[in-house]
Amino acid sequence: MYINMGNTNTCQLFRDCLRLIQHIAPGHSPKGTALKTMLRSEFVKSSTLKSSDEIENAKNNAVRALSNYMLYESGSKDNKLKKSMDRFNNETLSSSPNKENTPPTSKE
Repeated sequence: MYINMGNTNTCQLFRDCLRLIQHIAPGHSPKGTALKTMLRSEFVKSSTLKSSDEIENAKNNAVRALSNYMLYESGSKDNKLKKSMDRFNNETLSSSPNKENTPPTSKE
């Protein structure tokens, strides 16, 4: 019997994302329903991809989303990481949108 490992990995990734949504918004809350709908639409949209590079990119994006959430959750429990994340968020929020894309100027 032939098992396509690409599909197996994609299915497992989809299940992991669903588990994460269940963790974030348990039950049948509006937030959970919206997240499931968004997840499903993203996976359906990606189902038409043909290029292996595009498929890997879509998988990497899903893994990145899972990793970011895990980092966020662990940051809320670890004081040192929480302080670093708060400092980063404060610096990001305090920077103006115009300064974001301009390179820093040297003061010589």
